[in-house]
Amino acid sequence: MTDLKRTPLRDFHAANGARLVDFAGWEMPVQYRSILEEHKAVRRTAGLFDVSHMGEVEVKGPDALRFLNYVVTNDVSKLFPGRVLYSPMCYPSGGVVDDLLVYMRGADDYFLCINAGNIDKDVAWLHEQAKGFAVTVTDRSADYALLAVQGPTAAAIVQSLTSEKLDQVGYYHFVDGTVAGIPCIISRTGYTGEDGFELYHPAGSAVALAEAVVKAGAAHGLEFTGLGARDSLRLEAGYPLYGHEITADISPLTAGLGWTVKLDKGCDFIGRAALLAEKTNGAVNKVVFFKTGDRRIVRADTPVLGADGAVVGKVLSGTLTPILNEAIGSALVTTAAAAAPLAVDIRGTLINLQLVKPPFVPLKKS
Repeated sequence: MTDLKRTPLRDFHAANGARLVDFAGWEMPVQYRSILEEHKAVRRTAGLFDVSHMGEVEVKGPDALRFLNYVVTNDVSKLFPGRVLYSPMCYPSGGVVDDLLVYMRGADDYFLCINAGNIDKDVAWLHEQAKGFAVTVTDRSADYALLAVQGPTAAAIVQSLTSEKLDQVGYYHFVDGTVAGIPCIISRTGYTGEDGFELYHPAGSAVALAEAVVKAGAAHGLEFTGLGARDSLRLEAGYPLYGHEITADISPLTAGLGWTVKLDKGCDFIGRAALLAEKTNGAVNKVVFFKTGDRRIVRADTPVLGADGAVVGKVLSGTLTPILNEAIGSALVTTAAAAAPLAVDIRGTLINLQLVKPPFVPLKKS
């Protein structure tokens, strides 16, 4: 794995027993002791994730708001300083370039968090679309590290390390402050469905911050958590993962993210015409979530069968939830088939899919 990119915490992970794997070109911890135990720790107490592979982009200038409202589907004009917005960013076809977080720091000052595997593509896309706008787009990914503390005791852990009043920071809000004496963007966001914080900080301070969080978390049941638990937690919460539930070929409407597509926000945006047509005419396909009542994991790309046994789609994501002790997943199926019984064939055994509106378990986010 010598050619893989590394976060500032790579050696910290190795020293703490992580199993490191290739994830989107990065050497990242997939697990420490057990994916299932790490998953349960986040639901019951708290988990510490290194997500420093994620990208950060600054968008500044007098046209920053107009530019961002043009490149994303959600309505950036609803933001105010200290507020965070989730949004897809689409191609003219309506397919998804990426999904991202938009942070408003000031009237002409925004900060984006983008997916690790899409950094180069996203930055190139943003630069291309910025032509004609009075705006600067700056890739700051190398400057930042990012830790996520997630779970019911996450707020207590982070609060013990900062003078900021975290009970006044609502879900999808942020403040600038210090955590363990390190300057951070303290963001009440996450990818697990639990309450928690994501801490953007200088890359050179990553080890010091991680060590401080681990020490503070000892009394609160904090566990090291890897990408394996991150994936099972996000799927249990019903959150999309780029390349699975949303892709260049799966629009936000098809993915069930219609609430992020503001067709009436008062301005044109990339993909609007295609998304309007899809909403008007109806989507051919639909992303659904399912559970099986069985522990056998249904892997991505497994064909989904309709009532007559014909293939009507494919599985997008699949995992085992230790909370329900059964397999769950998502699938892309034809809209017509979504209302009828669906099944998958796992090594000769036909398993029925029970469609579920996520989240699969009660969540505690603020």
